[in-house]
Amino acid sequence: MISELSAAQVLERANEAGLRLVRFLWCGNDGTVRAKASSLEGLEGRMRSGIGLTVAMQAMNSLDQLQPVEGMGPVGEIRLVPDPDTFRTLPYAPGTGAMLVDQLTLEAQPAPVDQRAFLKRMADRLAERGAWLEVGFENEFALAAEIDGAYVPVDSSLCFSTIGMSASEDYVDALVKALGAQEIPLEQYYAELGHGQQEISTAHRPALRAADEQLLVRETIRGVAADRGLVASLAPKPWPEGAGNGVHIHFSLWDVEGGRNRFHDPSAPDRFSAEGRTFLAGVLEHLPGLCGLAAPSFNSYHRIVPRYWAGAFTCWGHDNREAPLRLPSVFWGMEEATSNVELKAADASCNPYLAVGGLIAAGLDGLERGLEPPEPLEVDPATIPEAERELRGIRRLPTTQREALDALEADPVLMDALGEVLARSYLAVRRSEWDAYSGGDDEFEQRGHFLKY
Repeated sequence: MISELSAAQVLERANEAGLRLVRFLWCGNDGTVRAKASSLEGLEGRMRSGIGLTVAMQAMNSLDQLQPVEGMGPVGEIRLVPDPDTFRTLPYAPGTGAMLVDQLTLEAQPAPVDQRAFLKRMADRLAERGAWLEVGFENEFALAAEIDGAYVPVDSSLCFSTIGMSASEDYVDALVKALGAQEIPLEQYYAELGHGQQEISTAHRPALRAADEQLLVRETIRGVAADRGLVASLAPKPWPEGAGNGVHIHFSLWDVEGGRNRFHDPSAPDRFSAEGRTFLAGVLEHLPGLCGLAAPSFNSYHRIVPRYWAGAFTCWGHDNREAPLRLPSVFWGMEEATSNVELKAADASCNPYLAVGGLIAAGLDGLERGLEPPEPLEVDPATIPEAERELRGIRRLPTTQREALDALEADPVLMDALGEVLARSYLAVRRSEWDAYSGGDDEFEQRGHFLKY
Protein backbone atom coordinates (compact mmCIF):
# COMPACT_ATOMS: atom_id res chain seq x y z
CA MET A 1 0.00 0.00 0.00
CA ILE A 2 1.25 3.48 -0.87
CA SER A 3 1.47 5.53 2.32
CA GLU A 4 2.44 8.99 3.44
CA LEU A 5 3.83 10.25 0.15
CA SER A 6 4.94 13.86 0.03
CA ALA A 7 4.26 16.21 -2.86
CA ALA A 8 7.95 16.01 -3.81
CA GLN A 9 7.82 12.20 -3.87
CA VAL A 10 4.74 12.24 -6.09
CA LEU A 11 6.49 14.63 -8.48
CA GLU A 12 9.54 12.36 -8.52
CA ARG A 13 7.39 9.32 -9.36
CA ALA A 14 5.51 11.24 -12.01
CA ASN A 15 8.78 12.28 -13.66
CA GLU A 16 10.12 8.72 -13.50
CA ALA A 17 6.95 7.47 -15.21
CA GLY A 18 7.25 10.10 -17.94
CA LEU A 19 3.91 11.68 -17.10
CA ARG A 20 2.78 14.93 -18.66
CA LEU A 21 -0.55 15.38 -16.85
CA VAL A 22 -1.97 14.39 -13.46
CA ARG A 23 -5.74 14.35 -13.06
CA PHE A 24 -7.32 15.61 -9.85
CA LEU A 25 -10.39 13.34 -9.59
CA TRP A 26 -13.60 13.85 -7.66
CA CYS A 27 -17.12 12.43 -7.70
CA GLY A 28 -20.07 14.78 -7.53
CA ASN A 29 -23.55 14.66 -6.09
CA ASP A 30 -24.65 13.27 -9.45
CA GLY A 31 -22.34 10.24 -9.08
CA THR A 32 -20.25 11.06 -12.15
CA VAL A 33 -16.46 11.19 -12.00
CA ARG A 34 -14.97 14.52 -13.05
CA ALA A 35 -11.45 15.95 -13.07
CA LYS A 36 -9.14 18.86 -13.61
CA ALA A 37 -5.53 18.14 -14.59
CA SER A 38 -2.19 19.70 -13.78
CA SER A 39 0.92 19.51 -15.92
CA LEU A 40 4.07 18.52 -14.10
CA GLU A 41 5.11 22.15 -14.27
CA GLY A 42 3.78 23.51 -10.99
CA LEU A 43 2.35 20.16 -9.82
CA GLU A 44 4.14 20.27 -6.47
CA GLY A 45 2.67 23.69 -5.69
CA ARG A 46 -0.81 22.71 -6.86
CA MET A 47 -0.70 19.69 -4.58
CA ARG A 48 -0.19 22.04 -1.64
CA SER A 49 -2.56 24.83 -2.67
CA GLY A 50 -5.02 22.88 -4.78
CA ILE A 51 -6.74 23.67 -8.07
CA GLY A 52 -9.63 26.11 -8.03
CA LEU A 53 -13.17 24.93 -8.68
CA THR A 54 -16.39 26.91 -8.78
CA VAL A 55 -18.74 26.17 -5.89
CA ALA A 56 -21.45 25.63 -8.53
CA MET A 57 -20.11 22.22 -9.57
CA GLN A 58 -21.74 20.44 -6.64
CA ALA A 59 -25.10 21.79 -7.79
CA MET A 60 -24.61 20.32 -11.27
CA ASN A 61 -26.65 17.25 -12.18
CA SER A 62 -25.69 14.43 -14.55
CA LEU A 63 -27.21 16.35 -17.47
CA ASP A 64 -24.89 19.29 -16.72
CA GLN A 65 -27.85 21.36 -15.59
CA LEU A 66 -27.00 23.74 -12.75
CA GLN A 67 -29.55 23.66 -9.94
CA PRO A 68 -30.57 26.70 -7.89
CA VAL A 69 -28.86 25.73 -4.62
CA GLU A 70 -28.12 28.57 -2.21
CA GLY A 71 -24.40 29.35 -2.08
CA MET A 72 -23.64 27.25 -5.18
CA GLY A 73 -23.95 29.76 -7.99
CA PRO A 74 -21.49 31.79 -10.08
CA VAL A 75 -19.81 33.46 -7.10
CA GLY A 76 -17.36 31.54 -4.92
CA GLU A 77 -14.66 28.93 -5.14
CA ILE A 78 -13.26 25.90 -3.37
CA ARG A 79 -9.93 24.13 -3.80
CA LEU A 80 -9.35 20.59 -5.06
CA VAL A 81 -6.45 19.39 -2.92
CA PRO A 82 -5.18 15.90 -3.81
CA ASP A 83 -4.35 13.16 -1.35
CA PRO A 84 -0.79 12.12 -2.28
CA ASP A 85 -1.38 8.60 -0.97
CA THR A 86 -3.88 8.03 -3.81
CA PHE A 87 -1.40 8.78 -6.60
CA ARG A 88 -1.51 6.31 -9.50
CA THR A 89 -0.16 6.17 -13.03
CA LEU A 90 -3.08 5.46 -15.39
CA PRO A 91 -2.13 2.60 -17.75
CA TYR A 92 -4.97 3.38 -20.18
CA ALA A 93 -4.19 7.11 -20.51
CA PRO A 94 -0.73 7.75 -22.00
CA GLY A 95 1.45 10.11 -19.99
CA THR A 96 -1.23 10.59 -17.35
CA GLY A 97 -1.58 9.97 -13.64
CA ALA A 98 -4.36 10.64 -11.13
CA MET A 99 -5.07 11.45 -7.50
CA LEU A 100 -8.31 11.64 -5.53
CA VAL A 101 -9.01 15.01 -3.95
CA ASP A 102 -10.44 16.63 -0.87
CA GLN A 103 -12.60 19.70 -1.43
CA LEU A 104 -11.46 22.51 0.85
CA THR A 105 -12.73 26.01 1.52
CA LEU A 106 -10.47 29.01 0.98
CA GLU A 107 -9.80 28.78 4.73
CA ALA A 108 -8.32 25.29 4.10
CA GLN A 109 -11.20 23.56 5.92
CA PRO A 110 -13.25 20.66 4.54
CA ALA A 111 -16.02 22.10 2.38
CA PRO A 112 -19.45 21.22 3.83
CA VAL A 113 -20.37 19.66 0.49
CA ASP A 114 -17.26 17.42 0.32
CA GLN A 115 -18.48 13.82 0.07
CA ARG A 116 -15.04 12.38 0.81
CA ALA A 117 -14.96 14.41 4.04
CA PHE A 118 -18.37 12.94 4.92
CA LEU A 119 -16.97 9.41 4.69
CA LYS A 120 -13.97 10.46 6.77
CA ARG A 121 -16.33 11.78 9.48
CA MET A 122 -18.25 8.51 9.55
CA ALA A 123 -15.02 6.50 9.69
CA ASP A 124 -13.87 8.68 12.61
CA ARG A 125 -17.12 7.93 14.45
CA LEU A 126 -16.42 4.22 14.05
CA ALA A 127 -12.85 4.76 15.24
CA GLU A 128 -14.23 6.25 18.45
CA ARG A 129 -15.74 2.81 19.05
CA GLY A 130 -12.38 1.18 18.33
CA ALA A 131 -13.48 -0.13 14.93
CA TRP A 132 -13.08 0.35 11.21
CA LEU A 133 -15.20 -0.84 8.30
CA GLU A 134 -13.66 -3.03 5.64
CA VAL A 135 -15.36 -2.75 2.26
CA GLY A 136 -15.17 -4.64 -1.02
CA PHE A 137 -16.92 -3.75 -4.27
CA GLU A 138 -18.21 -6.14 -6.91
CA ASN A 139 -18.83 -4.23 -10.15
CA GLU A 140 -21.10 -5.49 -12.90
CA PHE A 141 -20.83 -3.74 -16.25
CA ALA A 142 -21.83 -4.12 -19.89
CA LEU A 143 -19.27 -4.25 -22.68
CA ALA A 144 -20.55 -3.04 -26.04
CA ALA A 145 -19.62 -1.69 -29.45
CA GLU A 146 -21.31 1.41 -30.82
CA ILE A 147 -22.68 0.54 -34.26
CA ASP A 148 -24.76 3.02 -36.26
CA GLY A 149 -25.50 4.95 -33.09
CA ALA A 150 -26.67 1.90 -31.12
CA TYR A 151 -24.89 0.11 -28.29
CA VAL A 152 -24.51 -3.55 -29.27
CA PRO A 153 -23.29 -6.05 -26.63
CA VAL A 154 -20.08 -7.89 -27.50
CA ASP A 155 -21.69 -11.29 -26.96
CA SER A 156 -25.02 -13.03 -26.49
CA SER A 157 -23.71 -15.88 -24.36
CA LEU A 158 -25.10 -17.60 -21.30
CA CYS A 159 -24.43 -16.74 -17.66
CA PHE A 160 -20.86 -17.72 -16.62
CA SER A 161 -20.31 -19.00 -20.15
CA THR A 162 -16.76 -19.59 -21.35
CA ILE A 163 -18.00 -18.35 -24.73
CA GLY A 164 -18.66 -15.00 -23.07
CA MET A 165 -15.22 -15.10 -21.47
CA SER A 166 -13.58 -15.80 -24.82
CA ALA A 167 -15.46 -12.95 -26.51
CA SER A 168 -13.95 -10.46 -24.05
CA GLU A 169 -10.67 -12.14 -23.15
CA ASP A 170 -8.37 -9.50 -24.69
CA TYR A 171 -10.26 -6.70 -22.97
CA VAL A 172 -10.35 -8.51 -19.61
CA ASP A 173 -6.64 -9.35 -19.78
CA ALA A 174 -5.85 -5.67 -20.34
CA LEU A 175 -8.24 -4.70 -17.52
CA VAL A 176 -6.60 -7.05 -15.02
CA LYS A 177 -3.18 -5.74 -16.02
CA ALA A 178 -4.28 -2.11 -15.72
CA LEU A 179 -5.82 -2.63 -12.29
CA GLY A 180 -2.73 -4.48 -11.07
CA ALA A 181 -0.52 -1.62 -12.23
CA GLN A 182 -2.56 0.65 -9.94
CA GLU A 183 -2.15 -1.72 -6.96
CA ILE A 184 -5.80 -2.79 -7.17
CA PRO A 185 -5.79 -6.60 -7.19
CA LEU A 186 -8.64 -8.24 -9.06
CA GLU A 187 -9.96 -11.19 -7.05
CA GLN A 188 -12.62 -12.70 -9.33
CA TYR A 189 -13.92 -12.26 -12.85
CA TYR A 190 -16.69 -13.89 -14.86
CA ALA A 191 -19.06 -13.26 -17.73
CA GLU A 192 -22.40 -12.54 -16.09
CA LEU A 193 -26.06 -13.12 -16.99
CA GLY A 194 -26.66 -10.27 -19.42
CA HIS A 195 -25.40 -10.10 -22.98
CA GLY A 196 -21.98 -8.47 -22.91
CA GLN A 197 -22.15 -8.32 -19.11
CA GLN A 198 -18.99 -8.74 -17.02
CA GLU A 199 -18.43 -8.86 -13.27
CA ILE A 200 -15.25 -8.21 -11.32
CA SER A 201 -14.51 -8.10 -7.61
CA THR A 202 -11.54 -6.26 -6.18
CA ALA A 203 -9.73 -6.49 -2.87
CA HIS A 204 -11.40 -5.44 0.40
CA ARG A 205 -9.98 -2.24 1.87
CA PRO A 206 -10.65 0.15 4.76
CA ALA A 207 -13.67 2.29 3.88
CA LEU A 208 -11.94 5.43 2.56
CA ARG A 209 -9.40 3.58 0.46
CA ALA A 210 -12.15 1.30 -0.86
CA ALA A 211 -14.21 4.29 -2.03
CA ASP A 212 -11.13 5.93 -3.59
CA GLU A 213 -10.27 2.74 -5.45
CA GLN A 214 -13.88 2.28 -6.57
CA LEU A 215 -13.55 5.52 -8.55
CA LEU A 216 -10.26 4.30 -10.03
CA VAL A 217 -11.89 0.97 -10.93
CA ARG A 218 -14.78 2.71 -12.68
CA GLU A 219 -12.36 4.90 -14.62
CA THR A 220 -10.23 1.90 -15.57
CA ILE A 221 -13.17 -0.21 -16.75
CA ARG A 222 -14.21 2.56 -19.11
CA GLY A 223 -10.70 3.67 -20.10
CA VAL A 224 -9.51 0.21 -21.12
CA ALA A 225 -12.68 -0.23 -23.19
CA ALA A 226 -12.18 3.11 -24.95
CA ASP A 227 -8.61 2.06 -25.84
CA ARG A 228 -10.14 -0.85 -27.76
CA GLY A 229 -12.88 1.07 -29.49
CA LEU A 230 -15.49 -0.35 -27.11
CA VAL A 231 -17.90 1.17 -24.64
CA ALA A 232 -18.15 -0.08 -21.05
CA SER A 233 -21.23 0.95 -19.09
CA LEU A 234 -21.82 0.54 -15.38
CA ALA A 235 -25.31 2.05 -15.71
CA PRO A 236 -27.81 0.18 -13.50
CA LYS A 237 -29.98 -0.80 -16.48
CA PRO A 238 -27.96 -0.31 -19.66
CA TRP A 239 -30.65 -1.80 -21.92
CA PRO A 240 -34.35 -1.60 -20.96
CA GLU A 241 -34.91 -5.33 -21.55
CA GLY A 242 -31.48 -6.55 -20.43
CA ALA A 243 -29.92 -7.54 -17.13
CA GLY A 244 -29.12 -4.88 -14.56
CA ASN A 245 -25.68 -3.84 -13.32
CA GLY A 246 -25.23 -3.69 -9.57
CA VAL A 247 -22.32 -2.73 -7.37
CA HIS A 248 -22.51 -5.21 -4.51
CA ILE A 249 -20.92 -3.70 -1.41
CA HIS A 250 -19.42 -6.24 0.99
CA PHE A 251 -18.69 -4.91 4.47
CA SER A 252 -17.40 -6.11 7.83
CA LEU A 253 -16.43 -4.44 11.11
CA TRP A 254 -12.87 -4.85 12.38
CA ASP A 255 -11.23 -4.11 15.72
CA VAL A 256 -8.59 -1.38 15.65
CA GLU A 257 -6.54 -2.80 18.52
CA GLY A 258 -6.85 -6.54 18.14
CA GLY A 259 -7.27 -6.70 14.38
CA ARG A 260 -10.16 -9.16 14.68
CA ASN A 261 -13.31 -9.26 12.61
CA ARG A 262 -16.15 -8.18 14.88
CA PHE A 263 -18.69 -9.78 12.55
CA HIS A 264 -17.16 -13.21 13.16
CA ASP A 265 -18.19 -15.46 16.04
CA PRO A 266 -16.90 -19.04 15.69
CA SER A 267 -19.36 -20.23 18.35
CA ALA A 268 -22.45 -18.99 16.50
CA PRO A 269 -24.22 -21.50 14.21
CA ASP A 270 -23.80 -19.18 11.22
CA ARG A 271 -20.49 -17.67 12.49
CA PHE A 272 -22.22 -14.23 12.60
CA SER A 273 -21.69 -12.27 15.82
CA ALA A 274 -24.24 -10.48 17.98
CA GLU A 275 -22.48 -7.19 17.21
CA GLY A 276 -22.69 -7.94 13.51
CA ARG A 277 -26.43 -8.54 13.84
CA THR A 278 -26.84 -5.21 15.62
CA PHE A 279 -24.91 -3.37 12.91
CA LEU A 280 -26.97 -5.16 10.23
CA ALA A 281 -30.19 -4.21 12.05
CA GLY A 282 -29.26 -0.55 11.75
CA VAL A 283 -28.55 -0.87 8.03
CA LEU A 284 -31.84 -2.72 7.52
CA GLU A 285 -33.84 -0.09 9.43
CA HIS A 286 -32.39 2.72 7.32
CA LEU A 287 -32.30 0.81 4.04
CA PRO A 288 -35.10 2.75 2.27
CA GLY A 289 -33.27 6.05 2.86
CA LEU A 290 -29.91 4.45 2.17
CA CYS A 291 -31.22 3.53 -1.29
CA GLY A 292 -31.28 7.26 -1.97
CA LEU A 293 -27.48 7.23 -1.56
CA ALA A 294 -26.51 3.76 -2.82
CA ALA A 295 -28.97 3.40 -5.73
CA PRO A 296 -29.69 7.05 -6.44
CA SER A 297 -30.36 7.43 -10.16
CA PHE A 298 -33.54 7.32 -12.21
CA ASN A 299 -32.13 4.24 -13.96
CA SER A 300 -31.53 2.43 -10.62
CA TYR A 301 -35.17 1.52 -10.12
CA HIS A 302 -35.47 -0.40 -13.35
CA ARG A 303 -32.94 -2.75 -11.75
CA ILE A 304 -34.27 -3.04 -8.18
CA VAL A 305 -37.34 -5.13 -8.94
CA PRO A 306 -38.50 -8.48 -7.53
CA ARG A 307 -36.97 -11.70 -8.87
CA TYR A 308 -34.00 -9.99 -10.50
CA TRP A 309 -31.59 -10.79 -7.63
CA ALA A 310 -31.20 -7.11 -6.81
CA GLY A 311 -32.89 -7.12 -3.38
CA ALA A 312 -36.27 -5.43 -3.67
CA PHE A 313 -37.69 -6.00 -0.15
CA THR A 314 -36.60 -5.04 3.38
CA CYS A 315 -35.10 -8.30 4.62
CA TRP A 316 -31.87 -10.17 5.17
CA GLY A 317 -30.94 -13.81 4.79
CA HIS A 318 -28.21 -16.43 4.57
CA ASP A 319 -26.99 -16.77 0.97
CA ASN A 320 -30.33 -15.32 -0.13
CA ARG A 321 -29.66 -13.44 -3.36
CA GLU A 322 -33.14 -11.94 -3.36
CA ALA A 323 -32.42 -10.22 -0.03
CA PRO A 324 -30.85 -6.74 -0.24
CA LEU A 325 -28.68 -7.72 2.75
CA ARG A 326 -27.13 -11.13 2.21
CA LEU A 327 -25.02 -12.97 4.76
CA PRO A 328 -22.65 -15.05 2.63
CA SER A 329 -21.45 -18.41 3.88
CA VAL A 330 -17.81 -18.32 4.98
CA PHE A 331 -15.01 -20.09 3.13
CA TRP A 332 -13.15 -23.06 4.62
CA GLY A 333 -9.93 -22.08 6.30
CA MET A 334 -10.75 -18.36 5.91
CA GLU A 335 -13.75 -18.16 8.19
CA GLU A 336 -12.89 -14.94 9.98
CA ALA A 337 -11.55 -13.17 6.91
CA THR A 338 -14.68 -13.97 4.90
CA SER A 339 -17.35 -13.10 7.49
CA ASN A 340 -19.15 -10.15 5.94
CA VAL A 341 -22.51 -8.81 4.78
CA GLU A 342 -23.36 -7.93 1.19
CA LEU A 343 -25.51 -4.93 0.26
CA LYS A 344 -27.10 -5.73 -3.10
CA ALA A 345 -29.35 -2.66 -3.45
CA ALA A 346 -26.50 -0.49 -4.76
CA ASP A 347 -25.09 0.46 -8.15
CA ALA A 348 -22.38 2.51 -9.82
CA SER A 349 -24.55 5.59 -10.32
CA CYS A 350 -23.81 6.29 -6.66
CA ASN A 351 -21.07 8.42 -5.20
CA PRO A 352 -19.18 5.70 -3.26
CA TYR A 353 -18.22 8.10 -0.46
CA LEU A 354 -21.90 8.80 0.16
CA ALA A 355 -22.99 5.17 -0.14
CA VAL A 356 -20.35 3.84 2.26
CA GLY A 357 -20.65 6.81 4.61
CA GLY A 358 -24.41 6.29 4.76
CA LEU A 359 -23.87 2.59 5.39
CA ILE A 360 -21.65 3.41 8.38
CA ALA A 361 -24.14 5.97 9.73
CA ALA A 362 -26.94 3.39 9.54
CA GLY A 363 -24.88 0.64 11.16
CA LEU A 364 -23.72 2.97 13.92
CA ASP A 365 -27.33 3.78 14.71
CA GLY A 366 -27.94 0.07 15.13
CA LEU A 367 -24.97 -0.21 17.51
CA GLU A 368 -25.88 2.89 19.51
CA ARG A 369 -29.51 1.84 19.96
CA GLY A 370 -28.81 -1.88 20.40
CA LEU A 371 -31.16 -2.84 17.57
CA GLU A 372 -31.98 -6.47 16.83
CA PRO A 373 -32.75 -7.65 13.30
CA PRO A 374 -35.82 -9.72 12.44
CA GLU A 375 -35.45 -13.41 11.73
CA PRO A 376 -33.47 -14.08 8.56
CA LEU A 377 -35.51 -14.78 5.46
CA GLU A 378 -34.46 -17.95 3.69
CA VAL A 379 -36.91 -17.82 0.76
CA ASP A 380 -37.57 -15.43 -2.11
CA PRO A 381 -39.70 -12.67 -0.49
CA ALA A 382 -41.75 -12.37 -3.68
CA THR A 383 -43.12 -15.89 -3.02
CA ILE A 384 -44.64 -14.80 0.32
CA PRO A 385 -48.23 -13.50 0.14
CA GLU A 386 -48.39 -9.74 0.47
CA ALA A 387 -50.49 -9.84 3.66
CA GLU A 388 -47.95 -12.12 5.34
CA ARG A 389 -45.06 -9.93 4.21
CA GLU A 390 -46.79 -6.95 5.80
CA LEU A 391 -47.26 -8.80 9.09
CA ARG A 392 -43.59 -9.75 9.09
CA GLY A 393 -42.43 -6.21 8.29
CA ILE A 394 -41.09 -7.21 4.88
CA ARG A 395 -41.85 -4.20 2.75
CA ARG A 396 -41.01 -3.14 -0.75
CA LEU A 397 -37.99 -0.90 -1.07
CA PRO A 398 -38.51 2.34 -3.00
CA THR A 399 -39.72 1.67 -6.53
CA THR A 400 -38.60 4.98 -8.05
CA GLN A 401 -35.80 7.47 -7.64
CA ARG A 402 -38.30 9.95 -6.22
CA GLU A 403 -39.44 7.48 -3.52
CA ALA A 404 -35.83 6.76 -2.56
CA LEU A 405 -35.00 10.46 -2.24
CA ASP A 406 -38.17 11.04 -0.21
CA ALA A 407 -37.14 8.18 2.10
CA LEU A 408 -33.68 9.70 2.48
CA GLU A 409 -35.08 13.11 3.34
CA ALA A 410 -37.42 11.51 5.89
CA ASP A 411 -34.54 9.70 7.63
CA PRO A 412 -33.15 12.01 10.38
CA VAL A 413 -30.16 9.77 11.09
CA LEU A 414 -28.89 9.88 7.51
CA MET A 415 -29.77 13.54 7.02
CA ASP A 416 -28.02 14.60 10.23
CA ALA A 417 -24.96 12.56 9.27
CA LEU A 418 -24.76 14.25 5.85
CA GLY A 419 -25.13 17.73 7.26
CA GLU A 420 -27.42 20.46 6.00
CA VAL A 421 -25.32 21.74 3.07
CA LEU A 422 -24.47 18.34 1.61
CA ALA A 423 -27.98 16.97 2.12
CA ARG A 424 -29.66 20.01 0.57
CA SER A 425 -27.43 20.12 -2.50
CA TYR A 426 -27.57 16.37 -3.00
CA LEU A 427 -31.37 16.22 -2.93
CA ALA A 428 -31.63 19.17 -5.29
CA VAL A 429 -29.30 17.56 -7.83
CA ARG A 430 -30.89 14.13 -7.73
CA ARG A 431 -34.46 15.43 -7.74
CA SER A 432 -33.73 17.48 -10.83
CA GLU A 433 -32.71 14.25 -12.56
CA TRP A 434 -36.07 12.72 -11.63
CA ASP A 435 -37.83 15.71 -13.15
CA ALA A 436 -35.82 15.40 -16.36
CA TYR A 437 -36.01 11.64 -16.90
CA SER A 438 -39.57 11.03 -15.75
CA GLY A 439 -40.72 13.16 -18.67
CA GLY A 440 -38.59 11.30 -21.22
CA ASP A 441 -38.68 7.97 -23.03
CA ASP A 442 -36.51 4.83 -22.85
CA GLU A 443 -34.04 6.15 -25.41
CA PHE A 444 -33.55 9.41 -23.50
CA GLU A 445 -32.99 7.44 -20.28
CA GLN A 446 -30.48 5.09 -21.91
CA ARG A 447 -28.56 7.89 -23.59
CA GLY A 448 -28.48 9.79 -20.31
CA HIS A 449 -26.99 6.91 -18.32
CA PHE A 450 -25.07 4.55 -20.60
CA LEU A 451 -21.96 6.68 -21.09
CA LYS A 452 -21.97 8.53 -17.75
CA TYR A 453 -21.67 5.60 -15.36
